Amino acid sequence: QVQLVESGGGLVQAGGSLRLSCAASGRTFFNGYGVDSMGWFRQAPGKEREFVGMFRWSANTTHYSDSVLGRFTMSSDSSKNTVHLQMDSLEAEDTGVYYCFGDQQAQRYWGKGTQVTVSS
Repeated sequence: QVQLVESGGGLVQAGGSLRLSCAASGRTFFNGYGVDSMGWFRQAPGKEREFVGMFRWSANTTHYSDSVLGRFTMSSDSSKNTVHLQMDSLEAEDTGVYYCFGDQQAQRYWGKGTQVTVSS
């Protein structure tokens, strides 16, 4: 099992910034496979969970949803199995619970989430 722990959520005014972090621990290397991808989804009240962004170490690529492109930036530390999400120019629509995920082979693991609230 891989455990994911998010940190850095909170309350911020529109236009402000927050930085989320997610650290993976546990069986992060198993059967020759490490945690290859880590990223974020978010879920606003009454809405479905939506993709925010992800980083894939094997390809050294980062992908973002159109709604956050240009405002959010991911960074990573593969040696620590950690990713960060720098969120700038926050909008009220960015409010929600942000969930970290990590992929190892065909298994996706989830963190418990961290609340981000943007006041307008």
